[in-house]
Amino acid sequence: MTLKLYNTLTRSKQDFTPTDPERVTMYVCGPTVYDFAHIGNARPAVVFDVLFRLLRTEYGVDHVAYAQNITDVDDKINKAHQETGEPIADISARYSKAYWEDMTALNVMQPTIQPYATQHISQMIALIETLIEKGHAYATEDGHVLFSVPSMADYGSLSRLDKDQIIAGARVEIADYKKDPSDFVLWKPSADDLPGWESPWGRGRPGWHIECSAMAATHLGHTIDIHGGGLDLVFPHHENEIAQSTCAHGAPLANYWVHNGYLTVEGEKMSKSVGNITTVRQLRDQGVKGEVIRLMLLTAQYRQPLDWKQKTVEQCKNILDRLYRALEGAASVEPASIDIKSTKFYAALCDDINTPEALAALTDLAGQLNKAPDNKKPALKGELLACGALLGVVQQNPQTWFQGDTSEDAEIESLISARNQARADKDFAEADRLRDELADRGIILEDSAQGTTWKRA
Repeated sequence: MTLKLYNTLTRSKQDFTPTDPERVTMYVCGPTVYDFAHIGNARPAVVFDVLFRLLRTEYGVDHVAYAQNITDVDDKINKAHQETGEPIADISARYSKAYWEDMTALNVMQPTIQPYATQHISQMIALIETLIEKGHAYATEDGHVLFSVPSMADYGSLSRLDKDQIIAGARVEIADYKKDPSDFVLWKPSADDLPGWESPWGRGRPGWHIECSAMAATHLGHTIDIHGGGLDLVFPHHENEIAQSTCAHGAPLANYWVHNGYLTVEGEKMSKSVGNITTVRQLRDQGVKGEVIRLMLLTAQYRQPLDWKQKTVEQCKNILDRLYRALEGAASVEPASIDIKSTKFYAALCDDINTPEALAALTDLAGQLNKAPDNKKPALKGELLACGALLGVVQQNPQTWFQGDTSEDAEIESLISARNQARADKDFAEADRLRDELADRGIILEDSAQGTTWKRA
């Protein structure tokens, strides 16, 4: 089965052929750690986690190098420091930790490489010096260093914007120190109360774009197989990464550019003014399971827009309930080893990570498992578990899924024990009262000759 990916650079779906099958390389832009991750941040983390799992299946666990950076020097972090007075290092450390707590709850695997921007300042300075030497960058008297966009003949090849669009869309405002309005910052001076490092141009800090160019080159090489991120990064971030890396190294930055689509909430763009910014942490605190959040982020094919709706979240919970019930019904069955590469599920993922089609194949498997004769169940259960692992779902014990794993469990078990004792004492009024109390808390009891089991409604 040949993996096909849509390449933003060529605007076409292409067969994926790594430069070196023994070391497949992928770099994905990670979080800027100044606040909790919202569901828009979580979408690329989950999408590229699926691609990471797929590449490991296709080429081998030890043959995929996946880097996702942490941006821990940025104007947004500085602003958070100025607003709260909290030390910058503490802000970065706290939200970096929170990010991975949330992503782990979503079953996102740790990348093989996780570079921090502040640990690569010397590589950024060296890269900037190379660009100056080659005539692609220039320093100003006040300590700025800028990339000269007119020095690169094919600048804009990824976004396909014309010069006016490039100037209008640039994040850095037009300034007197620029030779051309489209030039962008590689290095900028730092005030005494902000992070800064000594450089040939004075004390300062890197521009956002240079960070990823330096980290990708350091850990993966001058040309990588896949560079990924959200569609919002195509311009200016990824366009500028291409300019920096290509002009410095004389080689393409990446052979395949993969971007996930935008995410809205109930049809609206997330924004502070609307008040609809939804973080993963908020959802988790509200009792939404991480696996439900993950599945919700995979309901649309990754390049398509995704609208976060409460109704769809509830549907995802129901889908996972059905998958786990199928596994629960086959609890005594030993799963057989299967060749996942021969399945419809795998074919769907190889077709540009078509998760809706893959999910349909997964739910179909659950239906087959429910109806299958005993001699067919081992293969079907093995296939369901293997496909679920590739998608990052249904890897829990079904009983754990239905009961949940919260601090309430001990209290629930205590109430069930009290009810069982009341039944043994023939105090049926008390037993009924305890059953009703549990029902009010969303706990369903199932009595059998083997005892009482429970699950959440």
